[in-house]
Amino acid sequence: MSVRLLYFARIRERIGIDGEVCEPPCDVITVADLLDWLCDRGPQYQNAFADRAKVRCALDQEMVPLSALIAATTEIALFPPVTGG
Repeated sequence: MSVRLLYFARIRERIGIDGEVCEPPCDVITVADLLDWLCDRGPQYQNAFADRAKVRCALDQEMVPLSALIAATTEIALFPPVTGG
């Protein structure tokens, strides 16, 4: 399953790219699994996702918890919490 990953704000800065297309292994079934798999790819990912409490996710532009299943998803956006004022 090929999926487009989008990185925003602090996460983008730490990874060094704004997005990529990848094919996670079939045992990656949740967003949390995806983050674990990405962290295995290098220190820039480990740094970006070190504090999971500061990671938000949208699957195909719909906000979801990190426990959400990623099956049939075409786009995964990862970003820090957003504040407004």
